[in-house]
Amino acid sequence: MNLTDVIRRPLITEKTSILREDGKTIVFHVAAGANKIDIKRAVEHLLGAKVASVRTSISHGKVKRQGRFVGQRSDWKRAYVRLRDGEKLPEFLEGA
Repeated sequence: MNLTDVIRRPLITEKTSILREDGKTIVFHVAAGANKIDIKRAVEHLLGAKVASVRTSISHGKVKRQGRFVGQRSDWKRAYVRLRDGEKLPEFLEGA
């Protein structure tokens, strides 16, 4: 898997904003097939920050209705990336 395909986008929610306040944890929406090693390499390569640990979780898609038709959103994966001591968050994530 290509490193630029691993990280889809940063997740900006109330919960992730609280985690980001310590200056060490960033949360990303990542490719479903990516493992922790791929995520660590992608973050270190694209953001230039050393990674201490990676935790992942799979969020299952919601069942949605449109009238009588029932469908389901796709499952997706998020990654909680903790940076090493002394590393700074990239500038584009600090103001978000």
